[in-house]
Amino acid sequence: MPDVKMTIPDLRAAYAGGVTTDQVLAQVYDRLAAVDDPAIFLAMPTLEQACAEGRALGAYDPSKPLWGVPFAVKDNIDVAGYPTTAACPAYAYTPDADAFVVAQMRAAGAIFVGKTNLDQFATGLVGVRTPYGVPRNSIDPQIVPGGSSGGSGVVVGHGIVPLALGTDTAGWGRVPAALNNIVGLKPTLGSLSASGVVPACRSIETISIFAMTVADAYAAFQVACAYDPSDAFARQIAAPDLTAAPAAPVIGIPSADSIKFFGDSVQEASFADAVDLLRASGAEIREVDFSPLYAVAAMLYEGAWVAERYTVIEDLLKTDPEAILPVTRQIICKAEDLSAADAFRGIYRLKELARAAQPLLADLDLLCVPTIPTFYSVADLEADPVTPNSNFGTYTNFVNLLDMCGLAVPTPARSDGRPGSVTLLAKAGQDALLAALALGLEGAGDRNLGATGWAYAAPPALPEAAPQTLTLAMCGAHMAGLPLNHQLTDRGGRFLRAALTSDAYRFYALAGGPPFRPGLVRGAPGSGAPIGLELWSLPLSEVGSFLAGIPEPLGLGTVALDDGTSVQGFVCEAVAAQDAQDITDLGDWRSFLASR
Repeated sequence: MPDVKMTIPDLRAAYAGGVTTDQVLAQVYDRLAAVDDPAIFLAMPTLEQACAEGRALGAYDPSKPLWGVPFAVKDNIDVAGYPTTAACPAYAYTPDADAFVVAQMRAAGAIFVGKTNLDQFATGLVGVRTPYGVPRNSIDPQIVPGGSSGGSGVVVGHGIVPLALGTDTAGWGRVPAALNNIVGLKPTLGSLSASGVVPACRSIETISIFAMTVADAYAAFQVACAYDPSDAFARQIAAPDLTAAPAAPVIGIPSADSIKFFGDSVQEASFADAVDLLRASGAEIREVDFSPLYAVAAMLYEGAWVAERYTVIEDLLKTDPEAILPVTRQIICKAEDLSAADAFRGIYRLKELARAAQPLLADLDLLCVPTIPTFYSVADLEADPVTPNSNFGTYTNFVNLLDMCGLAVPTPARSDGRPGSVTLLAKAGQDALLAALALGLEGAGDRNLGATGWAYAAPPALPEAAPQTLTLAMCGAHMAGLPLNHQLTDRGGRFLRAALTSDAYRFYALAGGPPFRPGLVRGAPGSGAPIGLELWSLPLSEVGSFLAGIPEPLGLGTVALDDGTSVQGFVCEAVAAQDAQDITDLGDWRSFLASR
């Protein structure tokens, strides 16, 4: 069998040409044996067990987007029947079920091949804080592999598998990508379920995805991005399609007096070259004072978020503290000196810093930062286990605290041959924008994939980016099939999904008509009931003319949904309820129309 490049398009072409999953998996295990690094995986199926999973898929089915794609899983994410250790043998347990995201991947045809090593309890950006041995960086074994998802970054960097799952709170899905010349996708918080994941900072972390290319990372993201109602932090966010880059985006970079490279002039030059690539593609580059963002980054290992880490291992700390590595214990046990008041002070301080940063980011489409400010060796960490780790977090630690999405993307190699990498950052929900810009960056120069000799191949031509849109909640005559729906469809409006409000709303049939109209009036939580409505997407360019036709007492306002999110939509002045019929108990406008 010919050597198959470990990318999704190459695998699909090989399967379409008659290659079997047995042959691909044999190549995976042969390549792992050739790398000869026992610290990459902490648990694996045998080759025969993996082949059995592949054979169970049946004949090649191109309708399954990840059919026959081998993938690895960071060992703080559950896979049924395999120990989850979080790199702590005393913590280990064997789950009966896959984590939600793992189940999504397998349902799409992906084949599990192993649990990867990590910094213990996902506490570190270096990849060396593990009792199971340190995975060797795929590019240069003298360099740290990056963490905490070190094994996942290394296994993709070697081309052993095309996809691996990690997690990300402090940059764990981005730093290993930079150090291994691959893509690291940290999606919008809540878009990937955390069910079946050992948390570190549950409120601000996400599963992340490592891949050889941006297109492969987003193919996995589209599969994994399914709403999980059992995850209290889940958001109903649609995984984006890849589109061409928008014209002239405004991109912020650290200002000359706030950028940090810790004396690494080669890294400084590499970042400048990447910014030049963005500028040449039509982007407008603006320098931004990053001081407020650095202040946010410092919050991650203070107060509330250290206490979050403590909750995960509190019982183990009490019964067997020596089971936890000294450096991990030192970091997390800071929580023992904190009070609940300290946690709230931290939360308040974060809000203040986020508000201070808001004006700096308001006129930007996204940020571009070095993924890492410099490189560190394994020897550097042996001499000082803390400072290099902290420095790695310079451009990563603030991201999750500010609810941003991020994408670490390879850029042309530095002048000394080490991999180049930048991270694109944007507000929650802007994952597609990051991908569109990253596609141009990852194809610059003569790029090889990871540590392999495989050349990068650009994806097929992509569609133009869709016009910017506003999601609007419709609860009356503008819903599908009702008299005013044409006012949406004539303007390019598109139905997204049905939804429910929170229980803070009363619903009224207003006087007058036709057309008859409802009024949605918000009160205190629990004072009303969930009201059925429809979510529609309307191009921003059409919103003004649409709103101009809305008569009083209706207007556009914020509508709270039952999943904790909010959208714009029709709301009603409370005074109008005095002469209206209360129809809250009916639950939606269509039920009222049917009752008449």
